[in-house]
This record gives sequence, structure tokens and C-alpha cells, in this order.
Amino acid sequence: MAAASASLLKSAPVLDKSEWVKGQTLRQPSVSVVRCLPTAPSALTVRASSYADELVKTAKTIASPGRGILAMDESNATCGKRLASIGLENTEANRQAYRTLLVSAPGLGQYISGAILFEETLYQSTIDGRKIIDVLKEQNIVPGIKVDKGLVPLAGSNNESWCQGLDGLASRSAAYYQQGARFAKWRTVVSIPNGPSALAVKEAAWGLARYAAISQDNGLVPIVEPEILLDGEHNIDRTFEVAQKVWAEVFFYLAENNVFFEGILLKPSMVTPGAESKDRVTPQQVADYTLKLLRRRIPPAVPGIMFLSGGQSEVEATLNLNAMNQAPNPWHVSFSYARALQNTTLKTWGGRPENVKAAQEALLVRAKANSLAQLGKYTGEGESEEAKKELFVKGYVY
Repeated sequence: MAAASASLLKSAPVLDKSEWVKGQTLRQPSVSVVRCLPTAPSALTVRASSYADELVKTAKTIASPGRGILAMDESNATCGKRLASIGLENTEANRQAYRTLLVSAPGLGQYISGAILFEETLYQSTIDGRKIIDVLKEQNIVPGIKVDKGLVPLAGSNNESWCQGLDGLASRSAAYYQQGARFAKWRTVVSIPNGPSALAVKEAAWGLARYAAISQDNGLVPIVEPEILLDGEHNIDRTFEVAQKVWAEVFFYLAENNVFFEGILLKPSMVTPGAESKDRVTPQQVADYTLKLLRRRIPPAVPGIMFLSGGQSEVEATLNLNAMNQAPNPWHVSFSYARALQNTTLKTWGGRPENVKAAQEALLVRAKANSLAQLGKYTGEGESEEAKKELFVKGYVY
């Protein structure tokens, strides 16, 4: 074993100082360095990715001041629901037209640092023939990719689900990296009305950790998304209690899988009451509960906390984010919104080419509002009634 270790060390590339993290040498993904400890009966394997420096750079770019993520990674089925809401058929041409509208909004990169894409979109061109990933890069927006394969029933649970997609993930991630993606997203969910069972929480945490390790080995910054669903009548204290347990499990298993914390982004739910709760809370209360939970559970090494909106209205999601940024945080506290960035945009467009410019302006209004909220400078003045509409859908399926 010692001879094997020596030959591994001899053949490994020379690394500069910046490639050392917490005393661990960062090497090629395929190489494990085994050191025999004189007092230990077994060897200690240290795993780390040769992409470490790039992962840090990507994460910091996405977590840059005044910017956040546009989540436009709806599956074709979900995108079809969005298009149906404005009377459009779910065709590739219509999906392409809508995604072209989003990525080509002038100056979007001032407020948006990353865009999560569905696989179709990663390989798609705009309606005028430019690669969508190239349009994003021109806007200084990092392209990302949804890599999970969706939720399925979890056998042995209380009618709960688990997220599939680990099979073949390494080869898919390598291909996505080659195509230009630099970060990934994996969404799993926990339901409070259904328990949640210990089994569901453990499965969610383990799946996120395995995905994160595989992503980092292939050069993609993993967005870790343990979503606590809004469904339910529970109060904010119950949400806090469940989220505290879920986040503890997630970060335990991330550590167990040797995930490099400086090269991940967290995409959690804000701590709010259930959508059907009779309790009403202020943005300040949401901020107080959520920041308390972050301080208890999230290492400062994590560069960015990119909150999901999860069915909040556009204005509500922005107000809550703004409240969280009224004082400095150890992490970049920002947004990764889908419906809370796109709702008014979609309604304004309505599938009509003559409305593209107005729809893009609506997107920029929302993106700028959330940019100001990330900086703690959003006032909520001049918001439209459409932006204040509740976006929660009970039992919503992506």
C-alpha cells in the first residue's frame, strides 16, 4: 500500500499554493491519494476535484453583488403548462420563442449572473439561429443545467417522493460541461403535511450529496436544492423545525461525500408558514426566521444562498429577500427564481411577436427589483397588481 501511495504521489501534477484547501491536495478526479497513518488500522482516502479553482470562480461569479439566478429550467411538460396559461400550444417552436425572449432581454446580465436551463435549451438555438449558451455568455450570464430526472414515489414512505437521476449522471455532466454548462441543479422536496418521514429526509439528503460530489468531479458547481414545500396549514415555527432537521441531514451527507463547500451553492426555501396557514407574517419575520436557520446550519464557506420562490408572489419573494439583506451576511444571500421572475413577463408576451419588447421590459423590471433586494435597497414602490398575485398552486408538479 505504501509503495502504491508513493507511485501515485510521484505521478501527480505539481500544484501551486492556490490549489490547497484545508491542507488537502487537490488532484485529478480519477486519482485518490492514499496515505497510511501509523496509528490507524485502515487507510484514509482523500477525494478532491482538479476543478477546485474553477468551481470557486464559477460559484463566486454567480454569487456576485446585485445579481442572482434566472431559473428557466422547466421541463417540456411544465413549460407546456406555462404556455397553455397564455393559450399557446406546447411545441418546440413556442418553447424556443419564449426562451429566446428571456435570454436576449437587453442588459439582463446586469441583474442575472446565472441561468438554469433544461437539457433541450442547453443545445437549442434562438429563433435567429444563435446558440442560447452563446447569447448568455455575451450577457455575462453563466449557463447552468438541470440534471435531475424528476420526482417519483418513495416506497415505504408516507406518500412522499424521492428524486431520481444518479444513474449516468457522471457521463451526462461531462457532456454538459463540454457543451458550456458550468453549474448544475438538482431539486428534491420534503412535504410537511406528509410528516416528513425520517426516510424521506434521509433519501433527499443522500441524493443531493451524491449528485453534488458527481457534479464537482465533472466541473459543475452543484446547486443543492432541498425544497420544503409550501403546501400545508402549518405555522412558521413548524417550517423552521422541519427545515432545521433537513438542512442538518443535507450538510452531514455533503461532508460524508467529501463535497467541497467553497464550490457549491445552496437553493433553499425561505422559512414561511404553509400556504394554507391562517397565520400571516411580515417580510421581517420571514427574514428573522430564515437568517437564524442559516446561521445555525450553513457553513460560511458556502459562497451563495440562492433562495427559491416556491409559489410566493413576485413582490412577496422580493420583499422577503430584501428584508434578509438589511445587514451583512457571511454568504451572498440572493435569488434563484422561476415563476417569481417570469409570471408578469409571460402574461405580457402572450405569445405575440409584437409584445416581445414589452415582455422583456417586464422581465428587466423584476430582475432589477430582485437585484436591489439582494443589495437591501428594494422599496416596493410602483409594483403592478399582476406582480402581487399569489403564485402558489396546491400540489404543484414540475
